[in-house]
This record gives sequence, C-alpha cells and structure tokens, in this order.
Amino acid sequence: MNLFSNSPIEPKPLFDKLYFAKTEKELHEIVSSYPEIFKQENWHVLGNNPSNFGVIENQQSNPIAALIEKVTNSIDATLMKKCYENSIDPKSLEAPRTMAEAIELFYPNRNWDLRTYRRKQAEEIQIIADGTPKDTSVIIYDNGEGQNPDNFENSFLSLLQGNKSEIHFVQGKYNMGGSGGIVFCGKKNYQLIASKKYDGKGKFGFTLIREHPLSKEEEKIKKNTWYEFLKIDGEIPSFEIDRIDLKLHNRNFKTGSIIKLYSYQFPTGYSGFAQDLNQSINEYLFEPALPILTVEKKERYPNNNVLELDLFGLKRRLEKEEEYVSEYFSNEYNEEGIGETKVTCYVFEPRVKDKDINKTRELIRKRYFKNNMHILFSVNGQVHGHYTSEFISRSLKMNMIKDHLLIHIDCTKMDYNFRKKLFMASRDRLKNGDETKYLREFLRKKLTHKESRLQEIVKERKNAFSVDSSDTNDLLRSFTKSLPMNSDLLKLLDQTFKLEQYKNKPQKANKKTQKQQKEKEPFNPQRFPSFFNFNQKNDGEKEVASIPLNGEKTLKFNTDVENHYFDRIEEAGELRIALLNYKKSNPASGGNAPGIGEIEDVFNIDRRSPKEGTIKIGLNPKKSDAIEVGDMVQMKVTLEGAGDDFDHVFWVKISEKEQPKEETKKEDKLDQEQLGLPEFILTYKEKKDKALSWEEVGIKTNQYVGFETVMIPEIEGDNLESIIINMDSQVLKNFKSKQKNVSDNQLLVANRKYISSVYFHTLFLYTITKKQKYTLNKEVEGQEESSDIGTYLKDLFTGYYSEFILNFGGMDELMQGIGD
Repeated sequence: MNLFSNSPIEPKPLFDKLYFAKTEKELHEIVSSYPEIFKQENWHVLGNNPSNFGVIENQQSNPIAALIEKVTNSIDATLMKKCYENSIDPKSLEAPRTMAEAIELFYPNRNWDLRTYRRKQAEEIQIIADGTPKDTSVIIYDNGEGQNPDNFENSFLSLLQGNKSEIHFVQGKYNMGGSGGIVFCGKKNYQLIASKKYDGKGKFGFTLIREHPLSKEEEKIKKNTWYEFLKIDGEIPSFEIDRIDLKLHNRNFKTGSIIKLYSYQFPTGYSGFAQDLNQSINEYLFEPALPILTVEKKERYPNNNVLELDLFGLKRRLEKEEEYVSEYFSNEYNEEGIGETKVTCYVFEPRVKDKDINKTRELIRKRYFKNNMHILFSVNGQVHGHYTSEFISRSLKMNMIKDHLLIHIDCTKMDYNFRKKLFMASRDRLKNGDETKYLREFLRKKLTHKESRLQEIVKERKNAFSVDSSDTNDLLRSFTKSLPMNSDLLKLLDQTFKLEQYKNKPQKANKKTQKQQKEKEPFNPQRFPSFFNFNQKNDGEKEVASIPLNGEKTLKFNTDVENHYFDRIEEAGELRIALLNYKKSNPASGGNAPGIGEIEDVFNIDRRSPKEGTIKIGLNPKKSDAIEVGDMVQMKVTLEGAGDDFDHVFWVKISEKEQPKEETKKEDKLDQEQLGLPEFILTYKEKKDKALSWEEVGIKTNQYVGFETVMIPEIEGDNLESIIINMDSQVLKNFKSKQKNVSDNQLLVANRKYISSVYFHTLFLYTITKKQKYTLNKEVEGQEESSDIGTYLKDLFTGYYSEFILNFGGMDELMQGIGD
C-alpha cells in the first residue's frame, strides 16, 4: 500500500534510490524521473526564510571548513544524546558548563589514547566517501541525538533559531553553521538528510535540500534564488525501521543522523579520505572532543591499502611526533581585557633523517600545513581562524623558522566579550576588527619577548655555524674607499643599515676576568616532580621581588619534572597561582584594595612550560586605580605532583614605574672601516675552509641550496645580516666556461667579480625595496601567499638576473675601484 496518496513509490524505496545515488548527476536523474513526487508544490522554503540565500551563501568560504561544521554538529549531537541518557536537561544548571566537563562526565573511562578504544569510539561519527575519485560525494553519520520527522523543521531545516544558545557544552549556537556545506554540493546543491531519534521511538525520516531552480519567468523578476527542502503531501517522508544497512563501517544504522553531500567540491589535489581529508580535518579540528573515523572505499582506490583511519586532532599527532617535531612548549597568559589564553608553539626539525633540507620542508608542509595554516585560533578544539606564515616572517620577524613553526592559540577560556568580537559567526575566519589587531600585537610582543623560548631557538640555530668574516671586512674597506663620504649611495645605505659609528672610539679595557664555567650536570627529567624550589630567599615576611607598576618581573622555580608536564596528553600537570593577602601602602590615600579575590585581579600572568628544570612565571601589574606603588601582595604558587602538591607562599611589592632609558646620541660621522653592512658568506657543495657546505647553509637558513641557487640573503627581523653566495652555482660555472686558456689569476678575478656583483646588487636591491616599503605576494599552488624580501631576492637571482649582471652589470668600474 502506498503511504503517500499522490506518490508513485513507497518512502523506503524512494530513500534507497536517493541515498545510493553516488553523484549529483545520478541523483538528478532520479529527481527528474519522478515529477509527481518532486513537483514544485512539494518543495518548501528552508528555514521558512525566503531570503535564506544570503544566510547560506555567507557561511564558510572554504569547503573543508564547511564540512567541519557538519562534523562539529555530529559531536554536539553525540554529547546531547549522552546528556539525555544520563537524565539531564541540557539547558539546566545540572548540565556540564563546558565541552571539557561534558567529556569528563559522560566518558569517565575513555582510554582513547589506546588505539582499540579510540577506534571503537570513532565509529560513532563516520565520514564516508562515495562516488568516483573525480566526482566525490560525502556521507556523514553520527550515532547521536537524532530527530523525529515531525521535528525536522525545528532542527535540521531551521536557520537562526538559536536552538543551542542555552546549552553550554556544545559548539553550535545559531543553528546555521551546518548549512554552509550546501553551497559546495555540485551545481544544484543537493543534500540528503535522514534521522531517527536516539530512544528508538518514532520513524526514520528523510528529506532532500536543493537550490531552487529559477524558471524563465522567475529569472525576470527575482534578484536571487533560495534554498528549499522536500515534503510529500505536506509531511517529511518517513518509514519504520529497526535497523537499515547504509554501508556504514562495521555497523547498521539504528538511530542518529546521516547526511549526504552530493558531488562535493573539494580543493584541488584531494585524492582520498583516509589520507588527504583525514589530514585536513585534523588541522581544522586541532583537539576535537571526540575521535572520528574517515572511511574510503576500495572501488574508488583499489590500490589503497589503508581505507579507514581514526582521527583525534592535530594536537595529538604533533605531541607524539618524535621524528619531525624538535620541541614544543606553552605559555598560559591571563591578560587584562583578554582573559585566559594558552599559546603552544611546535618547532619542527630543520632536517629529518636522510632527507635534505628541501625535501624535509616539503614533507612538513604536506603533513602539517596542507591548508597553509601556521597560526591556529581554536575554541573547544575547533579552529575558528588562522594566520599564514606571514605572521612569523612579518610580525615575529623570524624568517629562519617561518616554514618550521606552528603556533596554537586556545581561545576557549578568553573573556566572552573579547572572544565574540574575534571570529565571524561562520567560525572559519577572524574578523578584521580592533580586537583582532590587539590580539595580534599582544602575541607579537609575548612571542618576541627577550626571554621568549622562540627567540632562544632562533639564536641557537643561527649560532650553529660561524665563518671567518675577514674577507668581508677587506672587501668593504676597499669598497668604501672608492665612494665619497657625502655620496647619495652611502646615504642610502646609511638609512637602512645605520652606519653611524664613533670614529676612533677608544676600546675599553675588559676588567672582568673570564670565569671558568662549571660543567653543567645533565638534566634527568621525571614524569612527576619530586621537588619544587623557589629561586629567591623567602622568609615569609619580606617581599621576594619588587615589580614596577608599568613593568614585569619573572619569578623562577627549580624542579625535576619533564618539559611537557603542562602540555602532555596523558596525566598533564598544572601550576596554580592564588592570591592570599593584599596590603595597601597607604590606606588613607583613598585607594580601594582589590580584596581577597583572584590573583588575575591584580596581575597579568604568564605561566611558562618547564624548560630543563626551570619554571618561569611572568607578573605584570594591571592598569587599575586601586593598585599603587608600595602595595604588597601575598600569593601562593602550587605545582601538582603525583601525590602531595608542592607550594610556596611569598610576598611581592609594587614599585615605582620604570623610567624610559634615554637614547645615547651618536656622532654624525662615519668610520669607513667599521660600516654596519652585512657580511658575505661563501658556500660550496662540499665543505671548504672559511666557507660552508650546501648542507650547512640549508640547516643554518632553512633554505634549499642547489646548482641553480646563486645567493641566499640571511634576514633576521628587519636586518640583512649576511649574504650567502654560492660558489658552485651554474651561473658562475657558465661564466668561467666562456673564458679560454684562463690563468689562476683570471679565475681569481672571475670569482671576485662574481662575489662583488652578487653582493652589491643584493645589497642595493634590499635597501631600495625596504626604503620603498613594498609588500610582496607570490602565487603558490594557485593561491596567493604573502612573501618576503629574502624569498623575492633569492628567486630573482635564481632567474636570469644574476647572469645578466655578471655579463652586463657594469661591475668593471667597481672592480677597478677595489682592485684586482
């Protein structure tokens, strides 16, 4: 018997036809074959909003980010189901207040770091491939809350109703993020939704969503189309099931939800779910609340031996990666106006095993930066926005590690009023507002602080190799002698390299005798601390430190716990800081003491990961009329241990503001023999005296060197520190090959001409580019990316420019000046 009076087919066979259609083309053929069912009268406006085009079209700008919203909804639905199964009203005060609390409550014995347990849980949320490799459809399944057919229009098919706005432990709020994926579904935007309530009561319902096809008459009067969903005879199609085989991995469908996105428009280069898509989801879901399973099909990729992979976020991959990740560390900030923010930096190895520098960089990019996201901003583990490596090169000015650094900023505990102004409602990008600019500058200052671990890493890598710079000094002396002191050329250099030096400045005698450094005992890290010592004398009465009202003080503690104690996935520790007492220096001054509240009421706080047995805490007084010079603050610092905790109680004092240091005036004279110009460093394929090998340059600069390479400008921050010149370049070999019966002296002249040409052209191109304040961009794999002067100059010389200046660059006059 037909359940729908005007339908030529029963609901279940109809659903089977729709669900098992592999692509948009197959689906549209089915729609066209049943005009009685898919007539316009059966299509209804999605969200009951005729202007839904604007809402849906202005969601995520990236198909992967849009897909992530579907997965996030599945995580929400799974947690909602757990809440109902525990007889808790999700909107009540008894419900968890955060997603982390929900996981602790609903999954107390999870053991998901063990592969077997993680795989079993991951099967509760599956992302399954369908279609062909060139025309891929996506199926997303979750064993979550599910919906009855009569509630579809208040859940799956609603827009902007704020269904989750009163539920604190889920990610979604406005009930619109899941609609963002529709626009990436083929040309006609077909999406199938099916569901059954978790309690097993009610029927299995389904509907189809599409973009309304405008008729000829509608095109004349309508400015935009709209999105619509299917009802038959005024009802969501449905039928009874106990279970149904929907080709899920390792199970039949009983309850929950399943969505199919037909002919999904993936970015170029996506070849499989178990590899490419798995990797991208790991990036966008940096630390998901629940593990997820991606499933590829054998008929799509017969030679692929890995068809199913569970994923649990990039954080876990990075922190278990010993081959590629050199080290990682974190800082926890509690800053006035921002709130709590945890910043974790992951630094990659410059070279991995037997791979060269270039291959290592390519592998790191492919494994961890598939979407060119170097700085990740997340809430509840989902990335809400990102920066590219441009932030590392331009803001941090750390060009050396720009391709080998990933920074994660956890914004979950930020002040709500600040955080809500950072991200678009689509949760895929940052707003270009005051808060975003303020946060960017805040991160820049913290990560480039003089005690920043990042600064130490850059310095360590920079100092890994040193060369004799005597040749550079000889060349510069000769060069400056050929230029008049008041020349425009010298003035131009002066503006960039600050050439002013004290002329004939007497050298001060070094009165300090070098002390022999004691050999440092090797650090023996423990999984849990056995001691926690304060680096200051503390009698409990006198302050241990004075902190300037406008400055910062770093307190240091010694311990034996491992570096990743605060960041590791299993059994992570915590450093707690509490305010115990507050004494006003002058109670009669009219100031009001903050009271015994939180330490964050008085100080901006910077908690840092342990580093070789040292834990640092940065304290900076907040800007408040209640805090005055002379005030005393008593605090307690506690380090969690395996058994008893370790703690220290001490006083600090607010001292006078630091006065800005006066800049010493420099004499307006030049010392021709002490110019502040960059040195040049020579490199050969194999190691030679006073020169570096290509391999050493690759490690030192994190850049590939080959026969096509002419030079590499070594730029640190805004400073051009050295120009590395490749003496085994093909350009130089070609130049020498044109000479016949050359003597050793002629070869020496050719080398000096080559060095001079490359050095001075690099010098002046860099100077002019900086002076004119150019912003550089470069197209990479079809996408425009921000570039830097160093990359631009290296690429310029790799082309025909170096050959041109060597043969026609007019260096003879300069060579005459500096002598053969």
